[in-house]
Amino acid sequence: MVGLVVVCHSRALARAAVDLAAEMVRDSPVPIEIAAGLDETTFGTDAVAVTEAVAAADHGDGVVVLMDLGSAVLSAELALDLLDDDRRSRIVLCAAPLVEGLVAAAVAAAGGAGRPEVAAEATNALAGKLSHLAPADAPGEASLGDGPSSTVTVTNRHGLHARPAARLVATARAFEARVEVRNRSTGSPWVPATSLTRIATLAVGEGQDLDIRASGPQAREAVAHVVALAGRSFDDTPGDASTAPPRTDTAPPRTKTALPRPPGHAAAGVTAGRPASAGVGIGPARHADDAVPDMPEVASRGPDEEWHRIEDAMAAVRRDLHRLRASTARDAGEHHAAIFDAHLLLLDDADLLADVRSRIADGSPAPQAWHAATERVATGIEAVPDPYLRARAIDVRAVGRQMIRMLVGVPGATKVEDGVLIAADLAPGDAAELDPRVAGVLLAFGSPAAHGAILARTRGIPMVTGVGPAVLDVAPGTQVALDGATGEVVVAPDDAVLASFRRRAGEQASRRARAAACATAPAVTRDGTTVAVGANVGSVADARAAVARGADLVGLIRTEFLFLGRDTAPDTGEQEAAYREIAEAFGGRRITVRTLDVGGDKPLPYVAAAGEDNPFLGVRGIRHSLAHPALLADQLLAIALVARAAPVSVMFPMVSTVAELVHARRMLTEAIARAGGDEGGLRVGLMMEVPAAALKAAAFAPYADFFSVGTNDLTQYALAAERGNAAVAALADGLDPGVLRLIDAVCRGAGGRVAVSVCGELAGDEAAVPLLLGYGVRELSVAPRAVPVVKEAVRAAGLDHATKLAARALQLEDAAAVRDLAANAPHR
Repeated sequence: MVGLVVVCHSRALARAAVDLAAEMVRDSPVPIEIAAGLDETTFGTDAVAVTEAVAAADHGDGVVVLMDLGSAVLSAELALDLLDDDRRSRIVLCAAPLVEGLVAAAVAAAGGAGRPEVAAEATNALAGKLSHLAPADAPGEASLGDGPSSTVTVTNRHGLHARPAARLVATARAFEARVEVRNRSTGSPWVPATSLTRIATLAVGEGQDLDIRASGPQAREAVAHVVALAGRSFDDTPGDASTAPPRTDTAPPRTKTALPRPPGHAAAGVTAGRPASAGVGIGPARHADDAVPDMPEVASRGPDEEWHRIEDAMAAVRRDLHRLRASTARDAGEHHAAIFDAHLLLLDDADLLADVRSRIADGSPAPQAWHAATERVATGIEAVPDPYLRARAIDVRAVGRQMIRMLVGVPGATKVEDGVLIAADLAPGDAAELDPRVAGVLLAFGSPAAHGAILARTRGIPMVTGVGPAVLDVAPGTQVALDGATGEVVVAPDDAVLASFRRRAGEQASRRARAAACATAPAVTRDGTTVAVGANVGSVADARAAVARGADLVGLIRTEFLFLGRDTAPDTGEQEAAYREIAEAFGGRRITVRTLDVGGDKPLPYVAAAGEDNPFLGVRGIRHSLAHPALLADQLLAIALVARAAPVSVMFPMVSTVAELVHARRMLTEAIARAGGDEGGLRVGLMMEVPAAALKAAAFAPYADFFSVGTNDLTQYALAAERGNAAVAALADGLDPGVLRLIDAVCRGAGGRVAVSVCGELAGDEAAVPLLLGYGVRELSVAPRAVPVVKEAVRAAGLDHATKLAARALQLEDAAAVRDLAANAPHR
């Protein structure tokens, strides 16, 4: 009989699923084993436990393995590599839904089915539910026949939220084809891929499958480009640490204290919301003017004239959005400016505009027609189960308010210039135009993941969200204090509470001012050791921002910005010009150029690539470059040309073996010869991201001038926890002692001859700085806005104490214990 193994993050969930399946086959018990949880209460998966479960379930007929998500898949695949060839040949990894799939697999196995049939039954387990619940195609959405189609898995951390959805719409609109998509995982109806509002209602989350189909003259090209876009995670990039919500172990507890208190108020009451942007804010309450303007009850002037009013208003709002996009790109970066691309697409959304036209044809004036249509869309988005996607309803309503203001001739909302801004929610446009004198933002609703919160973080404005509707009743002018790192909010604080908040605010302001004032000065520890603090950049604009914030050098240039989002590779001249411009911005200080880091998870549309079951363990980084030598040769030539006139380092990503590094160095030597034979001050290094490479660092040392530890990938590989997977995100902490041991191994393997730097997010974590120095790291490269603060963290450290602290951290059991150690250390 075929055995079954359940790989799941939760031991309790796995046991419950097994109990359900066993109930279905009581007369013919099936061997079912679980490999679930790290213990009875801790979520996680373990490859060794999977191998043990497989051995126990295999009674000679083989095993079908069912997994839940994320690292469960990775652990199962790693487990296969640990098995001998004979047993491995009898194992099938099955992508079926865990609960339904397990029940179907158990019934099939009990009936004597073989491995392929058991896996097929599990995979088809949702068919009955889908048939029962999935609605038929809506009228006007008839089948596209036998046209090209495909299915992709959405890997974006928050699914198809505004930015990736906007890029999907833009791609679909670029072809002479009718493109439709649906959420295969939920059995949703098909919707036009050209409608941002319809895509939003699909609620496509991370890990869910998206079906794509098309018809028309360019149908095949359209499907191919959408598939390629999905393979690039819809060209969406995670924000740096400065844009992540403040890290807390648990959500702060809500109290029942009512917020509105004066006049004659008693003792100050404390409530708690969700921390969204760190910092302390104190000031008088100022309410946002975010209501929908009054719409006069007047008769329609006729369909044609009302539609002309809509077109004129759309043109005006489009100009405003382009202005906001440009200013946000300048101040916060291109990634955050892309929020407004979704707003612009809403103005062209075919589904929304058809609804507006229909309402106007039925006699509604333009403002009422637009308001009703946008409310229909927003209400539909609010009905989706995913909280991150639900938060996108604010984008629809924000564009709706802008349109209605234009239609009724009401000027933009009055801007708050000081105090604590109180609002129901904060749209991206309002966040982008917040006056820098605003002390903080307090939202009744909203989410730390909303675009308004993201922009507040990039601008350094404290924010607390989700405080509750009572905050809207706080009287204007009432003193309010908030802490955006803890979610604490106090209305009308008494003198003692106010003094406490002011002390916190003063300490933060002094620290920021001290860091900013000294940003351009070297970072020197208390015992006189200089540590270089550089910046990670992904564009020329990033480089200029890094110079302004005091970066000593460029520790990492993400050259992917030149290769992604286009149909052909950049030639040598284009690459040379970009690298030279970054070098000139740094005025003779060293820049480190990482060669192209793409592969299975970030494919290039102009490079043929085979599909991979697990692209994170596939042809990535240097493997991809060596497989496509023409691309690498052109890039190395561009780097060598710039190195003739500027101090340049070249760094190879995802190196696993010495042979890979030797091969890459040989190609670099050839590029130097093509550039004229003068290598200038060119230095050569590799990124330490693969645990095996970290453990054999000494073997790489003869071939490298420096090692740069990429803690993002090193952490996810060491802990088998994908950093973009919310289900295991808590595990992916670079301060885990296991990860620290790998960093220590890199420094020991360098042997004092090879310099060691850290360019991952851990370098920007103040708690990590003394530990990294203690292991021997002497260069840190961080997001540009983090440079001043990290320099201050270096200045606060002493190497003798840091070395002892680092050694103690290696003996602890988890990242939380390491963070406690760092926080409570008497001298950091």
